[in-house]
Amino acid sequence: MDEDRIAIVDLADELQVRKQRLFKIMKRLEIMATQRRDSERGGQNVAVVSASEAAAIRKEIGSPSSADSSETALSPQLLDDVGFFYLIRLEPDHDPGRFKVGFTIELDGRLQKHRCSAPFAKYLKTWPCRRVWERAAIDCATDGCEKLHTEVFRADSLDKVASRADTFFSVMPSLLAEVSDAADRAGDG
Repeated sequence: MDEDRIAIVDLADELQVRKQRLFKIMKRLEIMATQRRDSERGGQNVAVVSASEAAAIRKEIGSPSSADSSETALSPQLLDDVGFFYLIRLEPDHDPGRFKVGFTIELDGRLQKHRCSAPFAKYLKTWPCRRVWERAAIDCATDGCEKLHTEVFRADSLDKVASRADTFFSVMPSLLAEVSDAADRAGDG
């Protein structure tokens, strides 16, 4: 029976999308993944679905290999590639220079997750962003800052961090229409 099950990571590779996107689609389709140990991945547990569930996911997302044009083939992948770059002040009163930067397609959800460990966190500023710009935006915005963790830093002035990010995004193509379209699609789902 395990032979008929497909690993989510393999399905994501096949469809050329991120695993997280598949999990969102599965939730909408009410598909629950099961776990199995995978010898090809050093005995790690991996999330798997049945062949029929994988077919339903493929149908929902649209397989790039079945697309007639390269524009159509790219559209499913672009849905979760446009979102926001954010600058969050983690502890405004106790450590005003500590901040987090990153990319998200769901601003409210991301802030809620950060508030689990930093309950007073709040957005200082956000910018429309492509996922592929994230690393460059982080490097630009945090230049000269003390790195505390992967995307957590400390700076003397968060206004300077925001200003460097403003400069970065001022030279990037405008994404306002795409971010608006992505928000509309997210509201439909």
